[in-house]
Amino acid sequence: MIQLTNVSKIYPNGARALIDVNLRIGKGEFVFLVGPSGAGKSTLIKLFFRDETPTRGQVMINSKNLVRMKGRDVPYLRRNIGVIFQDFKLMTNKTVRENVAFALEVIGVSRKEIQIRTRTTLELVGLARKENVYPHELSGGEQQRVCVARAIINNPALLMADEPTGNLDPETAWEIMELLYNINKRGTTIVMATHAKAIVNKMQKRVITIENGRVARDEEKGGYGYDA
Repeated sequence: MIQLTNVSKIYPNGARALIDVNLRIGKGEFVFLVGPSGAGKSTLIKLFFRDETPTRGQVMINSKNLVRMKGRDVPYLRRNIGVIFQDFKLMTNKTVRENVAFALEVIGVSRKEIQIRTRTTLELVGLARKENVYPHELSGGEQQRVCVARAIINNPALLMADEPTGNLDPETAWEIMELLYNINKRGTTIVMATHAKAIVNKMQKRVITIENGRVARDEEKGGYGYDA
């Protein structure tokens, strides 16, 4: 699924975000990325959906070389990758249904298919009754559910989540994690960057710790590993 070989990312100002990272993440895995703020977790996630490219090294997703990939091919790559952000990134002038449907509209799916898949996905995340509500009328947890729906509506093989519970209270955070857990059980590979120590410790999934741009630990059924 994902293969990183000797990946380094150095920004123009000289900041070294990643240093000689080697990683392999298999199909269907649920992986937590943990580590201090500024350690390189978000940069790593951006590499996975080619929002960034490495300074050195190779990034492979499903046998596709993202470093050599031409710009025109990037949108096709992203059709198979869902992304969930901490700050939601919803369109405030569109309803819940319109926010979720937009992910299909931009790739030319038929109107009938969009209606069917949008309804099904909103039912999956528990928001079917709020399809005509606007984002500002939703709680933080409901807004994040919209983000999850938007990320999975195209049935992506890979789901990236960058601090998806960071702005949520503990109870709501667990609701989102249960949703992600069920999505993973259906076969979607999930990579989640997080500072949520309690969630990581309880779920006992694979944990990759990033410190100072390097992989400091890679543990199956791991815990958070240090004080947050």
